[in-house]
Amino acid sequence: MDQWKQKEFQKLVKDVTPTHNLGLQMLKAFLVGGSICTLGQFILNIAGNNFGLDKEAAGSWCSLILVLLSVLLTGLNIYPGIAKWGGAGALVPITGFANSVSAPAIEYQKEGQVFGIGCKIFTIAGPVILYGILASWGLGVVYWIGKMMGLM
Repeated sequence: MDQWKQKEFQKLVKDVTPTHNLGLQMLKAFLVGGSICTLGQFILNIAGNNFGLDKEAAGSWCSLILVLLSVLLTGLNIYPGIAKWGGAGALVPITGFANSVSAPAIEYQKEGQVFGIGCKIFTIAGPVILYGILASWGLGVVYWIGKMMGLM
């Protein structure tokens, strides 16, 4: 009886476990990520050529516009569909980070400013911020030691 239950359980797990086509997933991620990067390059070109901004200012405007678009698309419930279809291609760029901050804020706004938005806004982005700061600090120490030893 136990062996039969085990086989039935394994069959059930196999039936409900989604299978993924790695090549197709990579293609979708490439298309979505590439589209976001192409849009960013378009914004950089427009800001630099048409508005006469220097490279740094154009980059800042590009980041701001991409974050704004990501938050707007998240609020309109469009970006989650893009992220589901495009996978890492939508989640890795700055737009994915903006989505990870704005999505909990939008979801928990009904619980109030403090206990809803304030407590839940960094549930997804918090670890990214933490480990990003930790990694940059660690690399900064390595760079500093390298400079002191004359390696860099």
